[in-house]
Amino acid sequence: MEDKIRVMLSEEELEQRIRELGAQISADYEGESVMMVCILKGAAMFACELAKRITVPVIMDFMATSSYGSGTVSSGEVKIKKDLDLSPEGKNILIVEDIIDSGNTLNFLSHLFEERNAKSVKMVTMLDKPDRREVDVAVDYTGFTIPDEFVVGYGLDYDQRYRNLPYIGVIEPADKQS
Repeated sequence: MEDKIRVMLSEEELEQRIRELGAQISADYEGESVMMVCILKGAAMFACELAKRITVPVIMDFMATSSYGSGTVSSGEVKIKKDLDLSPEGKNILIVEDIIDSGNTLNFLSHLFEERNAKSVKMVTMLDKPDRREVDVAVDYTGFTIPDEFVVGYGLDYDQRYRNLPYIGVIEPADKQS
């Protein structure tokens, strides 16, 4: 049986908000350059689309972290599965995340980049779920604040599926499908 997915944020809404975030980030970093650190795998689509809309010089690097282990609830312990190829020392770091729920990963990464002598550390997320927050993190740029629902699409997955959807959707429970 195919999953039924309800559209939460359309492709057009995402594109418009990413344009706005790109303009805001460009204005904030005017005269500077930025190192975008994309948190894999979920933020890849968002990071690429955002990078195209930032007008200041950009370099990109990628990290993979895990705080879930084999479960669906954060363990609170963040592990680096793939570290940066480039040094963040002396650079304006912009951490690019797909979704913030517990806040544990971004809290860990912001401290890590400060320890690695980044010039500055800011965060941008496509989606924010404040109802799930365990750690207070200062998110500088937020695409959308959403309710506590399990979302897929635009890089977000369910068991590695649905990353390719051009919108953000919610998988409807089987009892709500007709």
